[in-house]
Amino acid sequence: MDPIASIDIRADTTFVLMLEAQRRGHRVLYVDPGDLAVDAGRVVARVRSVTLRREQGRHADLADAHTLSLDDDVDLVLQRKDPPVDSAYAIATQILSLCRRALVLNRPAGILAANEKLYALHFPDLMPETRVTSSIPQLVDFLAKLGGEMIVKPLDGRGGEGVFHVRNDDRNLFSILEQSTRFGTVRAMAQAYVPAVRSGDKRILLVGGVPIGALLRVPAPGETRANLHVGGKPKATQLDDDDRRIVERIAPSLARDGLFFVGIDVIGGLLTEINVTSPTGVQEINALEGRTLEAEIVDALEARMAAHRRSTP
Repeated sequence: MDPIASIDIRADTTFVLMLEAQRRGHRVLYVDPGDLAVDAGRVVARVRSVTLRREQGRHADLADAHTLSLDDDVDLVLQRKDPPVDSAYAIATQILSLCRRALVLNRPAGILAANEKLYALHFPDLMPETRVTSSIPQLVDFLAKLGGEMIVKPLDGRGGEGVFHVRNDDRNLFSILEQSTRFGTVRAMAQAYVPAVRSGDKRILLVGGVPIGALLRVPAPGETRANLHVGGKPKATQLDDDDRRIVERIAPSLARDGLFFVGIDVIGGLLTEINVTSPTGVQEINALEGRTLEAEIVDALEARMAAHRRSTP
């Protein structure tokens, strides 16, 4: 996971999952992805036992580090590291794919195959019209095709970073596209602008392909992005028929690829992203609905662990 000392315990989903596991008596270990290694074909990690409490700044007491074999000493590995999915992230994920007895969620091969922006393109009929390219002329052509308005975002971004709402009459249009594609050398995603975003971008959390909660993120005035850390406001919501139709379509693919805990983003009944690395929103849904979603997620994790033990020699 990300450095535990710097997390915001009021919002961090990984923190409450760890806290709930601790409450149930599970031993909780913290691992920096850089401390994963392979020794004679076995995945080993430099780990630290952690004791957690809801007190920002004193929320994690870390024991001395020691090295262990994940297959010999660990039942479940939760890989929850925020993007970008860079070379260091990919290597850590490939190392985790070597685990045989320990259950790794989400499945490493599934994560490597499921870029958070591109995975949704397996379902183009559920999405806004989308183009992925590094070509600035192709992006300008797509903008004209869409009627002069679109969203441009990086393929490896998170939390709304690098997301632009562009129009064909914007004097900064070419400058924005140059930055988004690093002067035509890096692919970006362009999507039709969906005006319904003004009413909110819906985050739906799925566990085992089943929706367990949803949150509407409403952008601040003057802001296109609805992400909470750039000023979006959380609002309670429910699933509608479009949401259920989307979930029903994607659930078999999530199961096939071992994507156990994901967050999908839906705007105006259209799927925009499938987040698989470190989906968030648990604490916000808890606050709005008086729930304890982390308990439901850990219930599902325990059930999956039990099934894994039965099927693993």
